[in-house]
Order: sequence, then C-alpha cells, then structure tokens
Amino acid sequence: MNDNILLCSDMDRTILPNGVQDESPQARSVFGLLVKRPEIQLAYVSGRDKRLIQKAIAEYDLPPPDYAVGDVGTTIYELTGSNWRPWDAWFEEIAKDWNGLDSEDLSGFLTEFKELTRQEPEKQNRYKLSYYANETVDSRGLVDQIQQRLSRQNLRCRIIWSVDEQRSLGLVDVLPQRASKLHAIRYLMDQKGYLKSRVVFCGDSGNDLNVLTSDIQAVLVRNASDEVRREALESVVKNGRAETLYVAKGNFMGMNGNYTAGVLEGLAHFEPDVHPWIEAAVSRLGIS
Repeated sequence: MNDNILLCSDMDRTILPNGVQDESPQARSVFGLLVKRPEIQLAYVSGRDKRLIQKAIAEYDLPPPDYAVGDVGTTIYELTGSNWRPWDAWFEEIAKDWNGLDSEDLSGFLTEFKELTRQEPEKQNRYKLSYYANETVDSRGLVDQIQQRLSRQNLRCRIIWSVDEQRSLGLVDVLPQRASKLHAIRYLMDQKGYLKSRVVFCGDSGNDLNVLTSDIQAVLVRNASDEVRREALESVVKNGRAETLYVAKGNFMGMNGNYTAGVLEGLAHFEPDVHPWIEAAVSRLGIS
C-alpha cells in the first residue's frame, strides 16, 4: 500500500483565490513549500481542461501536481516532469456508461432543446458534452428533461447544472454517470494504492459536494457559500459521518481560512504530522 498523503483539491476558489473574499498573505507560498515534501502527493481536481489547469498553475504560481483530474472528472493525467500522461484506462472505465457512443453522438439526441447552445470545441471532449443556457431557465426541469431523453437511449448520464457568475450564463455538462470527481479520486486511490485514511479532499462549491459528503476525509474552505456549507453539514450528519468533513474556521497560524489557508488548516486537522511541516514553511518564509 501507498502510505503517502494524497492531497486532492479543487482549483477555482479553493486553491485559486479568485473569489470575492480576501486571501491570507503568503498562504499560497506556504502551500507551495509544503507540497514539495516527498510524503505528500498533490492532485488538482477541477472542472477545467488540461489547458486551463496549466494556465492557472502559471498565472497563480502554483506547484505542479503529481496528478490532475480535469474536465469535471472525465480526464485523469499523471505528471512526470513536464509530461502530462492521460490515463486511457480511465476513458475505458467511464465509456461503459455510453455503450460505445461519444459526445458527438449524444449531441444528436439533444437537438430538440432550443435552450442549449454548444460551448466552444476546446470545452468538449470525447466524454464531456457542454452547453450554455440562460441562467434564468428552469434548470431543474431542463436537467430532468435531458436526463429522460438520454435514458430512453439506454445511456447512463450525469447532468451537471452550474452558473458562470461572471458571465451570467448557465452551464450544462453531460457526462457518463461514473465520470465524477468522487469516482475519479477513488479510481486514483485504487490504482496507486493510497490508504483512505491518508487521502484528503478540499473544495468550496456545489460541484464538490459529492466528495465533501462522501466517506473520504474532506475540507470545506471558509470562503464557501452558506448554502454549500449548510448542505454539506446536513448531509454528513444525516449519513452518520460528520467526522469526515472539516469546515475551515480561520485563525489557524494567523491565517483566515480562505482558499489555501483553509486547505492548510484542514489538512493539519486530518493529518496532525503535517502541522510542524507547515510551521517550518512559515518560518522559512519569515512570516510573523
């Protein structure tokens, strides 16, 4: 078995300080030093595609990961230096839900939905079909209708509705049923032999809820919305696993709990051995 810590984290508004809340000064630098330790393997788990993950790493001066789960769980990459190797076996795993069809085939079943506009080609892949919609549309009704249409074709799909707040656009992603952040993380754990007790996931949004409320140790950063916080806490309490979710509070080593400060706080909660490593990184950076 692999006894290293596997730190899995969402990117936008979790690792990336691109929300409205303030970022703790130097928190990202502390994070960068911490994940250089050989005892920690890092996986970015994002809705972004490979190109946008790489862009974020460069723009925000983030440490390169050991693994990247992208495109809302439809791709997995393993990094060796600058080489991003896609896991073809993961494509084979999720392909079972679509019975040999791909996203282009599925788009043909959805032409009747005039509310949908195909997203740009770079935002699609073989097992991710993405659309724009008006953010005021009846999202629950639309998702249900899409699901029913595809189910009639004997296709097992997961439909994700989200909103691009900056552009005031609704986003619809059609994925194989098993293509999710949670399933991808579990697949990574199984393939690399990580112990569940050594895996920690960090997130902030509704798209992270299936991991945040699972049996995997999870951290909800402090800048998460009240709605996501309430839903996550209610779910883990209802299912008898409140101990698997940590909600960052702030004041950990003087940091505010937002973004990477919350990641550090939560990781230290689940993995106490990490605490002195964080202290060493703080000392090295001369943070008072």
